[in-house]
Amino acid sequence: MALYITESEVSRLLTMDIALEAVEDGFMHLSRGSAFNFPRHRLPNGQGSYNFMSASAPGLGVMGTKSYSVGGGPSRFYVHLYSSSSGQLLAVIEASGMGQTRTGAASGVATKYMAREDADSLGVIGTGYQAGAQLEAICKVRNIKSVLVYSRSRDNRSRFAESMSLRLGAQVTAVDSAQACVSESSIVVAITSAKKPVLEGEWLSTGTHINAAGNNHWMKQEVDYAVVQRASVIVADDVEGAKVECGDLVYPVDRGITTWDHVRNLSDVVAGVVDGRPHSDDITLFESQGLAIEDLAVGIRVYNMAKEQGLGKEVSSPS
Repeated sequence: MALYITESEVSRLLTMDIALEAVEDGFMHLSRGSAFNFPRHRLPNGQGSYNFMSASAPGLGVMGTKSYSVGGGPSRFYVHLYSSSSGQLLAVIEASGMGQTRTGAASGVATKYMAREDADSLGVIGTGYQAGAQLEAICKVRNIKSVLVYSRSRDNRSRFAESMSLRLGAQVTAVDSAQACVSESSIVVAITSAKKPVLEGEWLSTGTHINAAGNNHWMKQEVDYAVVQRASVIVADDVEGAKVECGDLVYPVDRGITTWDHVRNLSDVVAGVVDGRPHSDDITLFESQGLAIEDLAVGIRVYNMAKEQGLGKEVSSPS
């Protein structure tokens, strides 16, 4: 019997600490060759697109897919988990909240390996659905003392600052410009749906680490060419996927500002094959598109906890 696990049950089970550990483990398996990732594919559905991505992780005992629709109504995300040894369906997980948490965790893992050890100030551009998880994850891996946030809507950024201050017990302050958010921050997150850059390289101080985590489409850019040009280390969650989806890198490569040989996989950084920060004054850039291995690594943790705690509804699956 497979388990059907709802959003509310995922919320009860999954913490950011668990997600950080699971996502880091997933990237370690990618580096070791005990996990394999298949990039996102998008199929037109008349009003938007049907999107799916898959991974196989024999090292974790699981394989599966994440699928979701965009357009024609609210997006709904589902993760299907299968046993990599028997092929049996293990679980169907409602995965909107899980996806939000694992996206934050991916930035947290990148920050752990790429930001300065003494980085203690964070600037967040964007205050939408994904922003809170980004902030929470980074606060888990660095001792953040001050957080500045900016979005185009004054009301939204003020509400976000107030709610995150209460949620994290940290001082989160809304500011009136993206530049003010960035210029004094040792870690910067861009988590927007912008089509044009919201982060300019001339604003960055030496030693800054950037997580660009909002866009996963080649027609969109969150960072300008100067960010890419100034970055000594550029890391993607998956370089091959970035070649298809990451407008932040596709356009600079096309214009000769950087090359794909300069972009490294996060899995190799986690495994110690690549140094995520060779020098303290380096500017480092992480480009996050979102990978199925992240969903599987977190999903198998959720499934195992649901079984242990008697959560989820058993449903028949083909034998």
